[in-house]
Amino acid sequence: MGDIGVIGAGNMGAALVRGLVRSGQTPADAIAVFDVDAEKVRSLERELGVKGCSQVHDVVAPNTESILLAVKPQIMGDVLDSIASCIHPGLLVISIAAGISTAFMLSRLTEKARIIRVMPNAAAMVGESASAVCRGGAADDRDLEKALRIFSAVGTAVVVDEKAMNAVTALSGSGPGYVFLVMEAMTDAGVYMGLDRPTARALTVQTLLGAGKLAAAGNTPFCELKDRITSPAGTTISGLQVLERSGVRGIFMEAIAAASRRAYELDSV
Repeated sequence: MGDIGVIGAGNMGAALVRGLVRSGQTPADAIAVFDVDAEKVRSLERELGVKGCSQVHDVVAPNTESILLAVKPQIMGDVLDSIASCIHPGLLVISIAAGISTAFMLSRLTEKARIIRVMPNAAAMVGESASAVCRGGAADDRDLEKALRIFSAVGTAVVVDEKAMNAVTALSGSGPGYVFLVMEAMTDAGVYMGLDRPTARALTVQTLLGAGKLAAAGNTPFCELKDRITSPAGTTISGLQVLERSGVRGIFMEAIAAASRRAYELDSV
Protein backbone atom coordinates (compact mmCIF):
# COMPACT_ATOMS: atom_id res chain seq x y z
CA MET A 1 0.00 0.00 0.00
CA GLY A 2 3.01 2.29 0.23
CA ASP A 3 4.48 4.31 3.07
CA ILE A 4 2.02 5.85 5.52
CA GLY A 5 2.54 8.71 7.94
CA VAL A 6 0.37 8.96 11.04
CA ILE A 7 -0.02 12.15 13.06
CA GLY A 8 -1.64 11.37 16.39
CA ALA A 9 -1.03 8.19 18.42
CA GLY A 10 -4.00 8.39 20.76
CA ASN A 11 -6.63 5.67 21.01
CA MET A 12 -7.87 5.95 17.44
CA GLY A 13 -4.51 6.60 15.80
CA ALA A 14 -2.89 3.71 17.65
CA ALA A 15 -5.81 1.42 16.80
CA LEU A 16 -5.42 2.18 13.11
CA VAL A 17 -1.67 1.59 13.21
CA ARG A 18 -2.20 -1.76 14.94
CA GLY A 19 -4.86 -2.72 12.42
CA LEU A 20 -2.65 -1.93 9.44
CA VAL A 21 0.30 -3.90 10.83
CA ARG A 22 -1.62 -6.89 12.18
CA SER A 23 -3.73 -7.26 9.03
CA GLY A 24 -0.56 -7.43 6.95
CA GLN A 25 -1.70 -4.49 4.80
CA THR A 26 1.34 -2.38 5.59
CA PRO A 27 4.75 -3.43 6.96
CA ALA A 28 5.58 -1.80 10.28
CA ASP A 29 8.73 -0.21 8.87
CA ALA A 30 6.59 1.55 6.23
CA ILE A 31 4.61 3.44 8.90
CA ALA A 32 5.96 6.65 10.46
CA VAL A 33 4.22 7.99 13.57
CA PHE A 34 4.30 11.33 15.37
CA ASP A 35 2.54 12.52 18.51
CA VAL A 36 3.23 15.40 20.87
CA ASP A 37 3.32 12.75 23.60
CA ALA A 38 6.62 11.07 22.75
CA GLU A 39 5.90 8.14 25.07
CA LYS A 40 2.90 7.12 22.95
CA VAL A 41 5.17 6.98 19.92
CA ARG A 42 7.82 4.99 21.75
CA SER A 43 5.15 2.56 22.94
CA LEU A 44 4.09 1.83 19.36
CA GLU A 45 7.73 1.52 18.32
CA ARG A 46 8.30 -1.13 20.99
CA GLU A 47 5.04 -2.95 20.32
CA LEU A 48 4.96 -2.99 16.52
CA GLY A 49 8.29 -1.79 15.17
CA VAL A 50 6.94 1.30 13.43
CA LYS A 51 9.16 4.32 12.82
CA GLY A 52 8.80 7.02 15.46
CA CYS A 53 9.25 10.67 14.50
CA SER A 54 10.25 13.54 16.77
CA GLN A 55 8.85 16.30 14.53
CA VAL A 56 5.41 16.47 12.92
CA HIS A 57 6.75 17.21 9.42
CA ASP A 58 9.05 14.16 9.58
CA VAL A 59 6.08 11.87 8.84
CA VAL A 60 5.59 13.48 5.42
CA ALA A 61 8.56 12.23 3.43
CA PRO A 62 8.85 12.43 -0.37
CA ASN A 63 8.03 8.72 -0.64
CA THR A 64 5.03 8.91 1.73
CA GLU A 65 1.85 7.93 -0.16
CA SER A 66 -0.73 8.61 2.57
CA ILE A 67 -0.85 10.75 5.67
CA LEU A 68 -3.40 9.91 8.36
CA LEU A 69 -4.46 12.79 10.60
CA ALA A 70 -5.74 11.34 13.88
CA VAL A 71 -5.79 14.53 15.94
CA LYS A 72 -8.39 16.47 17.91
CA PRO A 73 -10.57 18.79 15.78
CA GLN A 74 -9.50 21.86 17.73
CA ILE A 75 -5.84 21.50 16.71
CA MET A 76 -6.44 20.39 13.10
CA GLY A 77 -5.83 23.88 11.73
CA ASP A 78 -2.39 24.09 13.36
CA VAL A 79 -1.49 20.58 12.20
CA LEU A 80 -2.48 21.35 8.61
CA ASP A 81 -0.47 24.57 8.68
CA SER A 82 2.57 22.67 9.95
CA ILE A 83 2.54 20.16 7.08
CA ALA A 84 1.22 22.36 4.26
CA SER A 85 4.67 22.98 2.80
CA CYS A 86 5.34 19.22 2.71
CA ILE A 87 2.26 18.27 0.68
CA HIS A 88 3.19 16.84 -2.71
CA PRO A 89 0.94 15.75 -5.62
CA GLY A 90 1.32 12.06 -4.85
CA LEU A 91 0.19 12.41 -1.22
CA LEU A 92 -3.25 11.35 -0.02
CA VAL A 93 -4.41 13.20 3.12
CA ILE A 94 -6.85 11.27 5.32
CA SER A 95 -8.55 12.88 8.32
CA ILE A 96 -10.61 11.25 11.07
CA ALA A 97 -11.27 14.53 12.94
CA ALA A 98 -15.00 14.91 13.62
CA GLY A 99 -16.56 18.09 12.30
CA ILE A 100 -13.63 19.06 10.05
CA SER A 101 -14.85 19.41 6.48
CA THR A 102 -12.80 18.71 3.37
CA ALA A 103 -13.33 22.38 2.42
CA PHE A 104 -11.61 23.47 5.63
CA MET A 105 -8.68 21.15 4.99
CA LEU A 106 -8.32 22.35 1.41
CA SER A 107 -8.31 25.97 2.62
CA ARG A 108 -5.25 25.20 4.78
CA LEU A 109 -3.43 23.11 2.17
CA THR A 110 -4.11 23.59 -1.52
CA GLU A 111 -7.19 23.22 -3.70
CA LYS A 112 -5.37 20.46 -5.58
CA ALA A 113 -4.80 18.36 -2.46
CA ARG A 114 -6.24 14.85 -2.40
CA ILE A 115 -8.44 14.66 0.70
CA ILE A 116 -10.34 11.79 2.28
CA ARG A 117 -12.54 12.43 5.32
CA VAL A 118 -13.43 9.49 7.57
CA MET A 119 -15.83 8.99 10.47
CA PRO A 120 -14.79 5.85 12.37
CA ASN A 121 -16.03 4.94 15.84
CA ALA A 122 -14.56 3.77 19.13
CA ALA A 123 -14.83 0.09 18.19
CA ALA A 124 -11.75 0.58 16.00
CA MET A 125 -9.83 -0.13 19.20
CA VAL A 126 -11.01 -3.75 19.02
CA GLY A 127 -11.00 -4.06 15.22
CA GLU A 128 -14.76 -3.63 14.84
CA SER A 129 -15.22 -0.02 13.74
CA ALA A 130 -18.08 1.18 11.57
CA SER A 131 -16.39 3.76 9.34
CA ALA A 132 -17.71 6.00 6.58
CA VAL A 133 -15.44 7.70 4.05
CA CYS A 134 -15.94 10.54 1.58
CA ARG A 135 -13.60 12.38 -0.71
CA GLY A 136 -12.72 15.99 -1.41
CA GLY A 137 -10.35 18.08 -3.49
CA ALA A 138 -8.53 16.08 -6.17
CA ALA A 139 -9.16 12.68 -4.56
CA ASP A 140 -10.40 10.05 -7.01
CA ASP A 141 -11.90 6.56 -6.91
CA ARG A 142 -8.48 4.98 -6.34
CA ASP A 143 -8.03 7.16 -3.27
CA LEU A 144 -11.41 6.04 -1.96
CA GLU A 145 -10.42 2.41 -2.47
CA LYS A 146 -7.17 2.99 -0.59
CA ALA A 147 -9.05 4.54 2.33
CA LEU A 148 -11.53 1.67 2.35
CA ARG A 149 -8.66 -0.83 2.56
CA ILE A 150 -7.08 1.09 5.45
CA PHE A 151 -10.25 1.28 7.50
CA SER A 152 -11.32 -2.25 6.64
CA ALA A 153 -8.29 -3.27 8.70
CA VAL A 154 -10.19 -2.13 11.80
CA GLY A 155 -13.76 -3.09 10.92
CA THR A 156 -16.26 -2.26 8.18
CA ALA A 157 -15.99 0.79 5.92
CA VAL A 158 -18.49 2.32 3.48
CA VAL A 159 -18.49 5.27 1.05
CA VAL A 160 -20.89 8.19 1.54
CA ASP A 161 -21.28 11.72 0.20
CA GLU A 162 -19.85 14.35 2.51
CA LYS A 163 -23.31 15.82 3.06
CA ALA A 164 -24.19 12.55 4.86
CA MET A 165 -21.29 12.77 7.31
CA ASN A 166 -23.34 14.43 10.05
CA ALA A 167 -25.86 11.59 9.91
CA VAL A 168 -22.99 9.10 10.07
CA THR A 169 -21.53 10.90 13.08
CA ALA A 170 -24.88 10.73 14.86
CA LEU A 171 -25.62 7.10 13.97
CA SER A 172 -22.39 5.12 14.06
CA GLY A 173 -19.93 7.65 15.45
CA SER A 174 -22.01 8.28 18.58
CA GLY A 175 -23.76 4.91 18.37
CA PRO A 176 -21.56 3.03 20.87
CA GLY A 177 -22.64 5.53 23.52
CA TYR A 178 -26.30 4.64 22.97
CA VAL A 179 -25.53 0.93 23.06
CA PHE A 180 -23.55 1.22 26.29
CA LEU A 181 -26.53 2.96 27.90
CA VAL A 182 -28.79 0.09 26.84
CA MET A 183 -26.27 -2.44 28.12
CA GLU A 184 -26.08 -0.68 31.47
CA ALA A 185 -29.87 -0.72 31.74
CA MET A 186 -30.05 -4.43 30.85
CA THR A 187 -27.38 -5.24 33.43
CA ASP A 188 -29.20 -3.23 36.09
CA ALA A 189 -32.40 -5.09 35.22
CA GLY A 190 -30.62 -8.40 35.77
CA VAL A 191 -29.40 -7.20 39.15
CA TYR A 192 -32.91 -5.98 40.02
CA MET A 193 -34.22 -9.47 39.31
CA GLY A 194 -31.62 -11.16 41.52
CA LEU A 195 -28.55 -11.83 39.37
CA ASP A 196 -25.17 -10.77 40.68
CA ARG A 197 -23.67 -7.91 38.67
CA PRO A 198 -20.79 -9.83 37.04
CA THR A 199 -23.22 -12.49 35.78
CA ALA A 200 -25.71 -9.90 34.56
CA ARG A 201 -22.94 -8.02 32.78
CA ALA A 202 -21.52 -11.14 31.12
CA LEU A 203 -24.95 -12.18 29.86
CA THR A 204 -25.68 -8.68 28.57
CA VAL A 205 -22.39 -8.38 26.70
CA GLN A 206 -22.73 -11.80 25.07
CA THR A 207 -26.37 -11.11 24.17
CA LEU A 208 -25.39 -7.94 22.30
CA LEU A 209 -22.44 -9.68 20.62
CA GLY A 210 -24.60 -12.59 19.55
CA ALA A 211 -27.40 -10.38 18.25
CA GLY A 212 -24.88 -8.38 16.24
CA LYS A 213 -23.42 -11.52 14.68
CA LEU A 214 -26.90 -12.78 13.81
CA ALA A 215 -27.65 -9.49 12.07
CA ALA A 216 -24.30 -9.52 10.27
CA ALA A 217 -24.79 -13.10 9.02
CA GLY A 218 -26.99 -11.89 6.15
CA ASN A 219 -29.37 -9.20 4.97
CA THR A 220 -32.37 -10.48 6.88
CA PRO A 221 -34.57 -7.54 7.96
CA PHE A 222 -34.35 -6.80 11.66
CA CYS A 223 -38.09 -7.28 12.04
CA GLU A 224 -37.78 -10.86 10.78
CA LEU A 225 -34.94 -11.60 13.20
CA LYS A 226 -37.10 -10.22 15.99
CA ASP A 227 -40.08 -12.32 14.93
CA ARG A 228 -38.02 -15.52 15.04
CA ILE A 229 -37.61 -15.21 18.81
CA THR A 230 -41.05 -13.78 19.55
CA SER A 231 -43.40 -16.63 20.44
CA PRO A 232 -47.18 -16.10 20.84
CA ALA A 233 -47.96 -14.99 24.42
CA GLY A 234 -44.30 -15.54 25.31
CA THR A 235 -41.71 -13.64 27.30
CA THR A 236 -40.19 -11.66 24.41
CA ILE A 237 -43.50 -10.21 23.21
CA SER A 238 -44.34 -9.23 26.78
CA GLY A 239 -41.13 -7.24 27.03
CA LEU A 240 -41.54 -5.76 23.54
CA GLN A 241 -45.03 -4.57 24.41
CA VAL A 242 -43.61 -2.45 27.23
CA LEU A 243 -40.89 -1.03 24.99
CA GLU A 244 -43.38 -0.17 22.25
CA ARG A 245 -45.77 1.42 24.75
CA SER A 246 -42.89 3.56 26.01
CA GLY A 247 -42.04 4.77 22.49
CA VAL A 248 -38.51 3.41 22.45
CA ARG A 249 -38.27 3.51 18.63
CA GLY A 250 -39.22 7.18 18.53
CA ILE A 251 -36.88 8.03 21.38
CA PHE A 252 -33.93 6.46 19.56
CA MET A 253 -34.83 8.27 16.34
CA GLU A 254 -35.09 11.59 18.19
CA ALA A 255 -31.78 11.00 19.97
CA ILE A 256 -29.93 10.30 16.72
CA ALA A 257 -31.58 13.27 15.03
CA ALA A 258 -30.46 15.49 17.93
CA ALA A 259 -26.90 14.18 17.61
CA SER A 260 -27.00 14.90 13.87
CA ARG A 261 -28.13 18.47 14.48
CA ARG A 262 -25.25 18.95 16.91
CA ALA A 263 -22.81 17.48 14.41
CA TYR A 264 -24.07 19.99 11.84
CA GLU A 265 -23.50 22.84 14.31
CA LEU A 266 -19.94 21.68 14.94
CA ASP A 267 -19.35 21.17 11.21
CA SER A 268 -20.40 24.75 10.56
CA VAL A 269 -18.00 26.33 13.06
